[in-house]
Amino acid sequence: MSELPDLGSLRLLVDVDRLGSLGQAARAAGIAQPSASKRIALLERRLGLPLLERTPRGSTLTPQGVMVSAWAAQVLAAAEELMRGAEAVRHGRAAHLHIAASMTVAEYLLPRWLGELQNREPQVQVGLDVQNSAEVARLVGGGIELGFVEGPSVPPGLTSRVVATDRLVVVVAPGHPWAHRRTALLAAELAATPLVVRERGSGTRETLDLALTGHTAAAPRLELGSNAAVKGAAREGVAPAVLSGYAVEAELATGRLVEVTTGGINLERRLRAVWRRGRTPTGPAATLLRITLSAARG
Repeated sequence: MSELPDLGSLRLLVDVDRLGSLGQAARAAGIAQPSASKRIALLERRLGLPLLERTPRGSTLTPQGVMVSAWAAQVLAAAEELMRGAEAVRHGRAAHLHIAASMTVAEYLLPRWLGELQNREPQVQVGLDVQNSAEVARLVGGGIELGFVEGPSVPPGLTSRVVATDRLVVVVAPGHPWAHRRTALLAAELAATPLVVRERGSGTRETLDLALTGHTAAAPRLELGSNAAVKGAAREGVAPAVLSGYAVEAELATGRLVEVTTGGINLERRLRAVWRRGRTPTGPAATLLRITLSAARG
């Protein structure tokens, strides 16, 4: 097996995707752009893949770079979890609250809720598993006290409360023909188009499949395991994508992606807190549940 890449280089690659350029990623890392370019070049040699498209106007991720960036983000999250766990052991304490959340909830809603939990109960240590909705349901059924899912239905054996609403949106790169269409996109045309989509088991994919029931569906152009990877592929013009409105809010605001107006397609969904039937959350889990429900009423 070849030598593993260092975390700093993986962070650089993720920041190119997040911030939009190698120069901004270098500034975020506190290093000069030539140094950042050398580190990415070494990472490319180590992986045997072209990760950046270098042009006089700057550097952007290649399609391979988009996928590697999504995997790198998962590696970095695991490393951060390792450090939090080591800190807990060092201080002689384990997590008081172990929760699981789908990616959309974990990325765009949960940080605010956990911040409020820390304000109310600063002594509580939280352990978080980020998975797709199907895996979150499995973890909650196996003993995790509280989970958050985004599918259109409540998994069997679980009790739920709605904590937020969401709407999936169809997005394309600015140069895609759909970016300038004047008529609404209908379900039959969307179903017949090869799309960049989330993996089966994700709440986003389940909601999309349900919305297109009754229409002959084309095989996906790409099936990816994270919102970041799907967004990156759409930005590169691989194909249209369907994602949570939360996930693409920044890209729509900056024009890096364009929303396509749809007609007659129900892409609304509810985001839910779930727990095992007959086992009402207590302690910090109950506090977190109250915080989410208060935010939903908000």
